[in-house]
Amino acid sequence: MITLKSEREIEGMRESGKILAGVHLGLRDMIKPGISAYSIEEFANDYIVSHGAVPSEKGFEGYKYATCVDVNDEVAHGTPRKDLILKEGDLVKVDMTVSYKGYQSDSCWSYAVGSVTQETSDLMEVTKKSLYLGIAQSIEGNRLGDIGYAIQHYTEDEHGYGDVRELCGHGIQPTMHEQPDVLHYGEPGKGLRLKNGMTITIEPMINEGTWEIVDRSLDDPNDDWIYYASADGSWSAQYEHTLAITENGPQILTSQDAAEDEKYLSWARKYLKEHNQMK
Repeated sequence: MITLKSEREIEGMRESGKILAGVHLGLRDMIKPGISAYSIEEFANDYIVSHGAVPSEKGFEGYKYATCVDVNDEVAHGTPRKDLILKEGDLVKVDMTVSYKGYQSDSCWSYAVGSVTQETSDLMEVTKKSLYLGIAQSIEGNRLGDIGYAIQHYTEDEHGYGDVRELCGHGIQPTMHEQPDVLHYGEPGKGLRLKNGMTITIEPMINEGTWEIVDRSLDDPNDDWIYYASADGSWSAQYEHTLAITENGPQILTSQDAAEDEKYLSWARKYLKEHNQMK
């Protein structure tokens, strides 16, 4: 079932999103060569709790942590391992969900560790732009396929990357994962029609090579957690925002920088118009 949210509920999610965004802003300065993935976990958990919120991922389906931390070819659901030490040139993704007074927010961001190659920088920028293409298509009357097609066309057809199929965005609120599934590929004009009051996440995971992923297990006999990596070992980037569909257009509820959002959305709207994708 898909529920349409009131202005009060959307505002509650926005307050939750501000806390989550605060974690990501702090990580911009913290992430550097030599730190462990677990230090990211400690910072995020402490920040969330100190702001009166709850890390929603902790305890969800047996997961033990506030964050998922994935490096280089790891795509999603990686644990913040103490022995995973970040190195110069790494690409790290940090994903987390926050509950504040019962209101949920969800966001993932990609971070360059020190100086990265031009190839890695390009992958990050294309992935980030694909997120905003999806957001720009999130207007009342459009369909989920419009979001997916915009992301897939830009990342795969134009840039030759792999747009991960098996993992997707989703509805959010009152729980962390709600209907509908928000695929990052699809056909324009197909799928569920978007309505004002819907709250969703868009979170493209884009690989340098194949779109296919494989299961990977921890090298720990006491922990059978499974996470995901690209099937060909190519590096992967991810960006995610929680947003609301409103009569005034999409509202990003996990915004880290309103000016940066508008810069990318302006580019996305121009791109979509030039490619006859925007109504």
